[in-house]
Amino acid sequence: MTAKSQSVSRPRVAFNALLLSGDPSYRSAGVHQYTYHLLAHLARETCEVTAFVSPNMRLQNEIINVVRSRMPTHRPVIRILWEQLFMPLLLQRIGADIVHGPVNVLPLGTNVPGVVTVLDLSFLRFPHFFRPANRSYLALFTRWSVHRARRIIAISEYTASEVVQLLGVKRSKIRVIYPGVRAEFRPLPASEVEAFRIRKNLPDRFLLYVGTLEPRKNLVRLLRALADFPAHERPTLVLIGARGWYDEAIFALIEQLGLRESVSFKGYVPDDELPLWYNAARAFVYPSLYEGFGMPVLESLACGTPVLTSTTSALPEAAGGGALLVNPEDVEAIAEGLRRLLTDDDLREALRARGLVHAAQFSWARAAAETAALYRDVYARARRRLIEP
Repeated sequence: MTAKSQSVSRPRVAFNALLLSGDPSYRSAGVHQYTYHLLAHLARETCEVTAFVSPNMRLQNEIINVVRSRMPTHRPVIRILWEQLFMPLLLQRIGADIVHGPVNVLPLGTNVPGVVTVLDLSFLRFPHFFRPANRSYLALFTRWSVHRARRIIAISEYTASEVVQLLGVKRSKIRVIYPGVRAEFRPLPASEVEAFRIRKNLPDRFLLYVGTLEPRKNLVRLLRALADFPAHERPTLVLIGARGWYDEAIFALIEQLGLRESVSFKGYVPDDELPLWYNAARAFVYPSLYEGFGMPVLESLACGTPVLTSTTSALPEAAGGGALLVNPEDVEAIAEGLRRLLTDDDLREALRARGLVHAAQFSWARAAAETAALYRDVYARARRRLIEP
């Protein structure tokens, strides 16, 4: 192989990982998980990766080069300024061939070919669910970024269609690359799960939700569906996830409906504990109004736990026939779905079998391999000056 062909096969990729977070907050949810696991597996692919990270973030990977910001980029305004003012200079300094923005946004003041991942466009579909400053930033910079990018990664077919419809991008510019699911998410031995249940003082039968507490997740309707059960039949609902924004209505409704004894907030849970929570639950509930994919759904399916989720957005895609789908705006439909998952053993077994087969198709190794192949394609086209305007 010639030196030139080796160069083409190993592009130097600058990966914006400033949103990686080790904090027990909503910043450690889906965005962090996607960025962390994709980056970790990219190190095994045929590309040279340099990760831009915040000052205190530690990456346990000697293969990846790290450029650490000296500024407090955990603060959103500082991070945005660093991405848009300092990153373009650093891209030139390290000789980057490609820059990848894994969370909707690219540095705009650079000629380095860009790849941007669009995780979802909820801020356009449900703008009232977001703080005004956050909504305005995402709407403006996502639009600019997708039009500047040489290629766009969408994490589902649904998200690809949203990018076309809402941002006016040609479908030929978009590649769908699904997220993965970690090997740790799998059915665990009954004895291990029972020991965990005893250690955590969990009831024999409980419903589980995993995700940030924020309006889009539709927890208000889930709580109303829970209140529809007679008190003596009502299962415990365990909520795992950090508080996000505009979540006051959740806590107010719990008091209003008299659900204080039926809802358990566990907050942030370490990653290595999550498979045990999924395995211990009677069912996993995720009636979100809008998702770009829905990684918790896939994690639960991989653990063999029956899932109730929504008929909307990318959630049927994430579920792949392995979940009970309901209209997320219909409280009675949610309540009836919960009753079925709690009592219908034939349905539970059918969903478990289909869910395990579906989840087995997803891996971070596959996501990284497809992403690296896209990098190589973008780089080769850039060298041949064949990239479309």
